[in-house]
Amino acid sequence: MATSFTPGEERWRGRLGTLRQVVRQELVARQLAAHLPGTPALRVLDVGCGQGTQLLRLARLGHHATGVDASAALLADLTAAIEEEPVELRERVRIVHGDVAELADLVPDAGFDAVLCHGVLMYFEDPGPPLAALARTVAPGGLVSLLVRNGDALAMRPGLQGDWEMAEAAFDRMSYGNRIGVTARADRLTDLAAALAGHGLAVRAWYGVRVFTDLAASDAPPPEGAELDTLLACEERAGRTDPYRGVAALTHVIAAPA
Repeated sequence: MATSFTPGEERWRGRLGTLRQVVRQELVARQLAAHLPGTPALRVLDVGCGQGTQLLRLARLGHHATGVDASAALLADLTAAIEEEPVELRERVRIVHGDVAELADLVPDAGFDAVLCHGVLMYFEDPGPPLAALARTVAPGGLVSLLVRNGDALAMRPGLQGDWEMAEAAFDRMSYGNRIGVTARADRLTDLAAALAGHGLAVRAWYGVRVFTDLAASDAPPPEGAELDTLLACEERAGRTDPYRGVAALTHVIAAPA
């Protein structure tokens, strides 16, 4: 099933490995790691796994990972990456081609210890159905990890760029044009928490992602070595610290069955 993400898919694929993507993926991984025990091996479901950055990280740590995505091209990228991994990792990974709207049929076996859904809700006008599907798949005592566009800070990017007309409009709406040329939707933290509660999930923690680097050019490469380490340390600290996390481009929410 095509979503509003589909027209921007090739731009997304072309920008993997850029500074903005490295910061996003690394921050989410670090923030998630704080909530996942290292042992025993967990059952992980990554809904909208795309090229599988987070799925592969977790599989390399010994967890059993299932990835679901509607994009054949991104799943082909993931499959190629998996084929370069050791046999024991390949045996821990399952890939399912399909849409989150069909999750109950695609993944009928619920009870996952961790359910990831990163950068997906923004492409659904109504987040209710995907949230219901995610809530169904998580085990008691498990967690749900959501990465959404921060609806409390939509005016930040255009304001810092001096686009005052766009900044003024952003205060009063929850849609925006993103870097891959697609109109998407943002979520305010309080609204998302209320929606999660309606599906039996409670917010346990939340973080900001890309506080300082959101204005980087879409094709900007990451720095190397110590400079990248320091940059990520600053982003990580800002992402867990008020008031910085509240103005990040993305909000990372960790929720669990209430």
